[in-house]
Amino acid sequence: MFARTIVAAALAGGFATAAMAQQSYDLTFQSSDPSGSAAYKVQEAWAEHLTEMSDGQIKAKMVPAGSIVEYNETLDALGAGILDGHITDSSYFTGKDPAFALIGNPVGAYSRPEELLAFFNEGGGTELYNEILEPYNVHFIGPAAQPAEAMASKIPIDGVDDFKGVKMRAPEGMVQSAFAMAGAAPVNLPQSEVFTSLDKGVIDAADVTTLATNDSLGIHDVAKHPIYPGFHSLPLNEVSINKDTWESMTDEQRAMMEQSVKDYATDLIATMRAKDSEVAEKLRADPDVTIHDWSEEERKKFRAFGKEQWKSYADQSGNAQKVFDTLTAYLESQGRL
Repeated sequence: MFARTIVAAALAGGFATAAMAQQSYDLTFQSSDPSGSAAYKVQEAWAEHLTEMSDGQIKAKMVPAGSIVEYNETLDALGAGILDGHITDSSYFTGKDPAFALIGNPVGAYSRPEELLAFFNEGGGTELYNEILEPYNVHFIGPAAQPAEAMASKIPIDGVDDFKGVKMRAPEGMVQSAFAMAGAAPVNLPQSEVFTSLDKGVIDAADVTTLATNDSLGIHDVAKHPIYPGFHSLPLNEVSINKDTWESMTDEQRAMMEQSVKDYATDLIATMRAKDSEVAEKLRADPDVTIHDWSEEERKKFRAFGKEQWKSYADQSGNAQKVFDTLTAYLESQGRL
C-alpha cells in the first residue's frame, strides 16, 4: 500500500525535514466504515503513511464508525474539537443542508472514481465544499472514492428502457426517485433482506453495493445479470479536519496532509477496484452469469434523470444551488450531460 515514486518520496523527505522543528500533532480520525472492512484497512494504512511521511510530526490514528460519536454526528464533533478529523460519506449530513446530498452522492453523475476526483481537483469542487464547510469550523482536505456500486439483477438490463416495470430495491431519496423516473418500481428494503427477496422473486433487481461486496453476500447465486461497472451511485469519501487545527499548521504540514490524502485516494481506488476485478473475472468464467456493461449513451440517459433529482435538491438551499450550478457546468464541459 501507498507505494510512491522516487519523486514523491523525495518530496515527503523534504516535507519531513522542514517540519522537524515545528509543532507536532496527535490526531484522531473517525471513519464511517466498520473495523475490519477493506476500506477501513486502507484508511489505517493512510494514518500510518501520514505519520511516517511527516517523520512523526503529524501522528494520525483511525477509529471505526461509532467509536466516539455516531456516523452522522462527526461533522459537529469535528467543529467542536471532539474529533480531529473524519473520513466519511458527505451525504450523511443532508439533514443539515441539502447541499451535502448533492456534493456527496449526486446520483448518476460519475461512472468512475477518477471522474469524481477530477470534479473536486479540477472542476471547482474542493473550493466550493470548503466554502460550505467553513461555518461548521471544518476544513475539507481532499476527496477519495471507491468504484461505482454495481447493480444486482435477475433479468437482463442493458439500458434505461429495460427498467420499465422492474421491481427493485433502492434506497429512499434521490436514488429511488431517479429509478422511478426511469420506469422502475423501487421499494425500501434493508440490505439484510436483499438476498432473500431476490431469491423469492419479491424483487427483480437491487441497488446494493460494489460487485465484490455483492458477491461476498452470495447475491450472484440468485441474481445472474449484474450491471458492472456501475453507473448510478458513487459517493464522495471525504477527508476533513477541524478548521482551527488546520489553520495552526504550517504550509509544509498542510502540504503533507494534502499529499497523503491524494495517496489515500489512489490506494483506495486500486484496492477496491482489484477486489471488483477479481470477482468480475470469476463471474465472466461462470456460464450461468452474464455481466452487463452499459454504453456511455445509456449512462448519459440515466444521468439526465439524475439531473432532474439534482434540481429538486438545488431548490432547497442556496448552497445546494451552488453545487448544482458548479457540478452541471463541469459535467457539461466534459460532454457528460
